[in-house]
Amino acid sequence: MDWTKMILPIASGFAITVILTPLFIGYFQMKKYGQEIREEGPKWHNVKAGTPTMGGLVFLVGSVITSVWVGLWQTELTPSLLILLFVLMLYGLLGFLDDFIKVFKKQNMGLTSMQKLIGQIVGALVFYLVFLYEGNINTLNFFGLAVPLSVFYGLFVIFWLVGFSNAVNLADGIDGLVSGLAIISFTTYAIIAWYQNQLDILIVCLSVVGALVGFFLYNRKPAKIFMGDVGSLALGGLLAAISILLHQEWTLLLIGMIYVIETASVILQVVSFKLTGKRLFKMSPIHHHFEMGGWSEWKIDGIFWTTAFIFSLITLIICLN
Repeated sequence: MDWTKMILPIASGFAITVILTPLFIGYFQMKKYGQEIREEGPKWHNVKAGTPTMGGLVFLVGSVITSVWVGLWQTELTPSLLILLFVLMLYGLLGFLDDFIKVFKKQNMGLTSMQKLIGQIVGALVFYLVFLYEGNINTLNFFGLAVPLSVFYGLFVIFWLVGFSNAVNLADGIDGLVSGLAIISFTTYAIIAWYQNQLDILIVCLSVVGALVGFFLYNRKPAKIFMGDVGSLALGGLLAAISILLHQEWTLLLIGMIYVIETASVILQVVSFKLTGKRLFKMSPIHHHFEMGGWSEWKIDGIFWTTAFIFSLITLIICLN
């Protein structure tokens, strides 16, 4: 696919999202549906109460519609493309149900952790079965080393999709952060997919990038809309699935370095408090620690995006040489 054709899925995802998002925001404002703010969160976040949420639904629609029509146009509507859209939609559905309960029942807790986990595992298992059906083998690519795992690779797939789905969800705590991070992540995977000539995966990546750029216009600080779990859970699961289909699983540890750090900060906080009664951070995930230390949201966004860009660049240098 030459660069002129690659512009179309980006433009399509962008256009659909830019057109639908104001309508979505207007509907939520008319119905007075909005985000409930966590009581234990930073107090200055209280001003964000009532901001429309579930905006991830809009860029998921833009991504899916674009991936399907471009896939048909390029005769690349393959099982790999379809299973990626399945992961995107199923994990998005889990997030949607979680957000729906929060928004329409006016409470800060949605689905239980177990309900979400079961749904995430089911999605990962379906993905794994299609992965095997397509002739792939149970071998993990770990920093260039092929590690045969036999059936244990299935457990890795579950861990990878569930883990990164939740990791991206944890990172979604301030205006525009995950939108910007995900644009960098999916652009990096688009380059790798293009280099490997996996056009079906490239189409999905470019569609998501275009949709996210359109969404970012409304999600940047001060956010007019939040993506909600419907967006963050779906993006994390999709990133993990793409890294597996590209047989570059290890790359997500670098491309997703910020997601890893955010998750690690939560784990370390919990372990430290249980063992010593003391907290390592003022608040976790770590972006809130910096907030409570006096950093502005724009400063956190900028530093986290720059870090993600540097690690993604390192990944590309390794993969493309």
